[in-house]
Amino acid sequence: MESQIIWLFLLAIPIACLSWTVTHEEVFREPRQYCEKRCQNGHTILERKFFYLFTCEYCFSHYVTLFFVVLTNYQLLLTDWRGYLIGGFALVFIANAYMSLFALLRQAIKIEKTVINEIKKKIETEIDIKPSTKEPVKSQKKKH
Repeated sequence: MESQIIWLFLLAIPIACLSWTVTHEEVFREPRQYCEKRCQNGHTILERKFFYLFTCEYCFSHYVTLFFVVLTNYQLLLTDWRGYLIGGFALVFIANAYMSLFALLRQAIKIEKTVINEIKKKIETEIDIKPSTKEPVKSQKKKH
């Protein structure tokens, strides 16, 4: 049981990574845009829903999880088909928790970068607009 829990939290990492990468990162932008267009303009509901799966990290994580459950033969709590089912949904849950935490982290980093850039712009603007308020350093006369 203990090893199943360890597997649960470790196996959810590549599931989250793959799901996030396909549905959010630049490397898959073109295929994702294609899927978004097909999802919006598809002729049948089946076509629209099929292509939607590649644009939603939650939906896509179910298929990635299915792949990893088959690949690793992962079962949780029970050693029959119910163990696969329970393990699969548990993996989806943990993987999506990881992706949510990752999204919050990325959002916080983006906010910090934006604030830093605004401060830099403000400093640069103040330097360009205001003349230096420092007076030139007066030379000290030597006493003889």
